[in-house]
Amino acid sequence: MTGRKIEYTKLDQMTVDAMCERHERLWSGRSGGARASFAYTILENLDLSGRDLSDADFSGAVLRGANFTGTTLNSSVLFAADLRQANLEGSSLRRADLRGAIMRGANLTGADLTEADMREGAIAEIDKEKGLAILKHRTQENDAGMANFTSANLSRSKMAGITAQTADFTDAMLLGARMIRANLRGSTFQGANLEGADMSGADLTDADFQDTVMIGVKTTMAKTQGMKTEGALTSAPVGIDPNDLDEPIAQQIAEHVRWCESEGREGKPSLFDKTDLRGLQSLAGKTLTAFHARGSTLYGLDLEGAQLQGARLERADLRMVCLRGADLRGADLTGANLNNADLRDARFGPLLLENDRLLPASLAGTKARYVDLRGADLRQAKATGADFSYSRLEGADVSRARFSGSCFTGTTVSEDFAEQVEDLDGAVDLNAA
Repeated sequence: MTGRKIEYTKLDQMTVDAMCERHERLWSGRSGGARASFAYTILENLDLSGRDLSDADFSGAVLRGANFTGTTLNSSVLFAADLRQANLEGSSLRRADLRGAIMRGANLTGADLTEADMREGAIAEIDKEKGLAILKHRTQENDAGMANFTSANLSRSKMAGITAQTADFTDAMLLGARMIRANLRGSTFQGANLEGADMSGADLTDADFQDTVMIGVKTTMAKTQGMKTEGALTSAPVGIDPNDLDEPIAQQIAEHVRWCESEGREGKPSLFDKTDLRGLQSLAGKTLTAFHARGSTLYGLDLEGAQLQGARLERADLRMVCLRGADLRGADLTGANLNNADLRDARFGPLLLENDRLLPASLAGTKARYVDLRGADLRQAKATGADFSYSRLEGADVSRARFSGSCFTGTTVSEDFAEQVEDLDGAVDLNAA
């Protein structure tokens, strides 16, 4: 910005509330609305939570300690804003302009920053001695805390040149993110998904990428000294390479389908334990009863509507898979990783065997964080010691299911959840779900 000296205006809570209400009236098409412009204002420690401030202007604003919990800020302008220690937990910042914003110590847990622009940027103002000077926000002693991007969706965001030393990106979604020349020294990415991200020229010194998804990540000219990548999923085969099998996977799948559809008269069952099956891409709608893939890698596969009754999927990597509407009655997924999977309307009820015996499905010890289980059938399922943090279970049938020792941090459940299930002994954070 050039041509005038920037002067800041301090606003109180009453004024901010009135501006937010006018902005919301504009967006809802009601009379008396006006776009909110908070450019070059001071809103320290004020409450803007739960508001719809899409397309609002916060250019250069001082927002230290402000509460934006659950606020919608889609396409908003936060260019060079000071967001230190601000709480943006669960907020939506899709396509927001965050160039040059200061986010040290900000809490962005669970925020949606899809396609947000966080590249370098600065505001210039008239200076009598220098002609033009870069606007700098006053520093404070508590600026040492780094930004918390835990569970945030940063897919396709632009972060070229961003400084995010020792930031926390645990479980974040960073699909296709551009982090060229970013300073990420000492940052934590455990459990994050970085598929297709570009980190060329970035400083990744001492960064922690353990158990992350790093398929197709570009690290050309990046500094990687001390970088931890144990357990990271890359494009390299995990376990048994499909190319080393006696028969092609596609042929074995076809034989398995024939075996199921002919009730065992033709074809033969397959065995894919500890095999990398990512090359299949889709098994949607396939009949694969008693499918064996224990400890296998099925990351990102499309299994929508698949018939997987009695499947053996213990310790399998099922992150990002689509199992919507799949039949998994009696299946064993003990210890499997289902993080970010789509399990809407999936059937995990008991499988009826000979002599009227029932085989319950097992989700015991699974990692099922950020999973969508809405409408799923979990009747009598054994889901003890599982982690359902931040997952969606509303509308799921959990009659007589067992969830003893399971974690429900941030999980959404139906109001009668506790009344439906058989066992909740030792469940964690259910009261906060």
